[in-house]
Amino acid sequence: MNVSATTRTPAFSAAAVLVMLSALASSAGAAVVTSPAKPASAAASAATPQAGTRTIYMLRHGQYDQHDPRDEAVGKGLTELGREQARRAGVRFAALPVKVNLLYASPLTRARETAEIAAAVMGMKPVTEPDLAECTPPTIRSDIMAGETPGALDSCRLQLERDFERFFRPTLGPDSTILLVAHGNVIRYLASRSIGLDPKLWLNLSFPHGSIAMVRVRPDRSMQLHELGDIGHLPPELVSYVNPPADSTGTRH
Repeated sequence: MNVSATTRTPAFSAAAVLVMLSALASSAGAAVVTSPAKPASAAASAATPQAGTRTIYMLRHGQYDQHDPRDEAVGKGLTELGREQARRAGVRFAALPVKVNLLYASPLTRARETAEIAAAVMGMKPVTEPDLAECTPPTIRSDIMAGETPGALDSCRLQLERDFERFFRPTLGPDSTILLVAHGNVIRYLASRSIGLDPKLWLNLSFPHGSIAMVRVRPDRSMQLHELGDIGHLPPELVSYVNPPADSTGTRH
């Protein structure tokens, strides 16, 4: 008799071994967890609020006294025309079917005064945001680039990118609406970014004092520019694109 033939140890595949180990663990009262990540993921989803749509209005400041020799953080305030442009913008925002949740303003006098006048009509208080201050980012226009230092251009670009990253995103939770009171360069750059244009093309856009732009950011982070240079709240006699000359009192220009 060939003893080795009768005592040969049976061969099992690795899969069969795993099945037998699972069966032994179950019979011993041990729980076999096959997918521990799923319950954790479900719990995290339940705890995280759903993203909502954010509507961003951008209001350009009203006409201002460009010839005021004082620094623009303390001087260069609104003309009478600029103050009326700001007031009428406030009336328009107050009449929106949705409430403006937060109002941010550049610290420069012309934007700060615009925000204060509009906010008084809306029953709000502006929040000063230094990164909304006017600056000149890089552009395809060589004549503009020649008048700026590389450091200043890059500093402005980084500032406006911070604005874009902070404000142009979905809201956490319910839909929200914010208002940014800023300047021509700032609004043109952010509007360009919102629709995927090369931001160096910002100077190809132009709009008047007291005009409104509006961008909507959906929960999936896609964006749509709904309004740009909107002056529906201003009659023709209150529309201005440039500031008055030194000998003017702020009539239409």
